[in-house]
Amino acid sequence: MDFNMKKLASDAGIFFTRAVQFTEEKFGQAERTELDAHFENLLARADSTKNWTEKILRQTEVLLQPNPSARVEEFLYEKLDRKVPSRVTNGELLAQYMAEAASELGPTTPYGKTLIKVAEAEKRLGAAERDFIHTASINFLTPLRNFLEGDWKTISKERRLLQNRRLDLDACKARLKKAKAAEAKATTVPDFQETRPRNYILSASASALWNDEVDKAEQELRVAQTEFDRQAEVTRLLLEGISSTHVNHLRCLHEFVESQTTYYAQCYRHMLDLQKQLGRFPGTFVGTTEPASPPLSSTSPTTAAATMPVGPSVAGLAPPGEAALCLEEVTPPASGTRKARVLYDYEAADSSELALLADELITVYSLPGMDPDWLIGERGNKKGKVPVTYLELLS
Repeated sequence: MDFNMKKLASDAGIFFTRAVQFTEEKFGQAERTELDAHFENLLARADSTKNWTEKILRQTEVLLQPNPSARVEEFLYEKLDRKVPSRVTNGELLAQYMAEAASELGPTTPYGKTLIKVAEAEKRLGAAERDFIHTASINFLTPLRNFLEGDWKTISKERRLLQNRRLDLDACKARLKKAKAAEAKATTVPDFQETRPRNYILSASASALWNDEVDKAEQELRVAQTEFDRQAEVTRLLLEGISSTHVNHLRCLHEFVESQTTYYAQCYRHMLDLQKQLGRFPGTFVGTTEPASPPLSSTSPTTAAATMPVGPSVAGLAPPGEAALCLEEVTPPASGTRKARVLYDYEAADSSELALLADELITVYSLPGMDPDWLIGERGNKKGKVPVTYLELLS
């Protein structure tokens, strides 16, 4: 390989000069050129933007993918310029387990039917989460990552170059200062009585040499000053571009919030649909002002585990012809009645429903035209509509 030894020696000399200047500045033995206050503010704002962008990026990645090993795997795929394989979300995996459990435990049992309904809802939640992660990665993470890997690297490179130009400038100033001091010392007229005539010639020769050295140092200083000013202007323009970066990140932040709002709205709709399918509505606590689940300190573990929130009003679920059903006129059919065990406490929403207690046995039957999610329940001389999901049919 062909090496340019002259250039290599020159670069080594420049590096050594910068190292000496930097070391002397650290020990307070050399002066340094200070940047103006506005430039320092631009540098501080750029550093702050970079630091907070890194923190926001990392924490957003944790929010979208809590599994650290999965994040490392995705990082490696990105560095290798390979497509990240599709990953099943936690909601989709839970839906798969619930569906398999329902298939094995019995899809026709109340527990199995509920597992299937919840599995479908969890699958929809997992799909919504997948869409949210994909949208947030494109609209929010990618611009932040592009800034750190693109614009910030350019700014850092120009700042390092500016630092080198400043060291060169200060080294030239120090060299000129030393040359002027040596020139002043050389031009001092020696005492005729104490100095031989030969020293007059040496003094004049040294003075001429130092004059040349001063002229050379002044020329190098002018060149260094020009290069420093040019590099300072380039760096200043890049630092002022941080304002445009803030505007871009603000737009991306709005898009992130919008995608997050859409995601949680979808989750709410899916869960509301699931509640309707299970016969439970939020906020329908009729006939009591007490909470559906008493505090654990005032109930036994068995009672607390068997207690569930109040179900919906029958009028809200029953067909139009069934809403006006008169329970006093209802008679059980000659055949088709069954015994059922109550799984959870149930508070009747109105007079057409029958309140239930966990683990009690009641008689249930269905009438023509009734909603399949509801049955007529009898306990002693009391009767009313009861939700099927709260029962375990025995015979």
